[in-house]
Amino acid sequence: MTTSTAAQSSASAPLLDLQALVVAVRRRRRVWGALALLGLLAGAAVAVLLPPRPAAVAKVLVAHKDDQPNDTGTLIRTDVELLSTTRIAEQALRSLDSGENPEDFMRDYRGTGLTNNLFRIDVTGDSDAEAVARAKALADAFVADHVRRMRESAEAEADSLLDQRDRMRKELAEVNKAIGDRAPDDDPGASASIESLYARRAELDSRIAEFDQRAAEARTGTPEVVAGTRIVDAPHAVEHSLPKAVGIDAAIGLALGLVLGLSLAAVGAVVADRPVLRRDIAANLGASVLA
Repeated sequence: MTTSTAAQSSASAPLLDLQALVVAVRRRRRVWGALALLGLLAGAAVAVLLPPRPAAVAKVLVAHKDDQPNDTGTLIRTDVELLSTTRIAEQALRSLDSGENPEDFMRDYRGTGLTNNLFRIDVTGDSDAEAVARAKALADAFVADHVRRMRESAEAEADSLLDQRDRMRKELAEVNKAIGDRAPDDDPGASASIESLYARRAELDSRIAEFDQRAAEARTGTPEVVAGTRIVDAPHAVEHSLPKAVGIDAAIGLALGLVLGLSLAAVGAVVADRPVLRRDIAANLGASVLA
């Protein structure tokens, strides 16, 4: 009767008693407390012994010919990707009189789009002065490259429009010649043909004027793009606060050490209680398990 009652009592008890586990973890507070303290000290040591490299930042405003209010950021993302090209890196290194490999240099900086027309350049260097010089060289190289590309695009568009205008002028000359060849006493039945020639001449005159205007607008819009693309936040070093870094890293180390310590204490409590767990499992299964 006693054995049956004990078995029923064990079967009704949970396999893992959370209250007992909490008590066991509390008894091991020296373990997780020591690990939490160790994590705190390790985090503070990392902040002191492994400080971040000197860094600089600059902001560039970019004007686009195809700017639209509803743009989803495609243009500025393209600008950011263009910044991370060997062409921009080579131009920046050339202005710095540096023989560094462009691919290696590209690992030391990155661009981040902030708005549709504004992006930030983050650069690292061996010193604050070098980081600032690198940021300025990159910003200048990007602005010069962007202005050059916009001018080339505007010139190409204007040339294409003027080519179409010239072809229409040739056609207009042919139409004028055809009209001039008509004698005043020609067959009245040819009046419809003459009217179509006059209509075609009027259409060609209108389209030639339109292409002249569009070509002028293509070239006129370039100065606006040039003036709108510039450095708006001069390159400057990023201040590094050692106390702040120590506090943040120490807090992270404390949290990680505490989590690790509590986990180890919980696992240790469960493992130490293994014989009891085996008896509980046997009672729940109604079988005999040898300890």
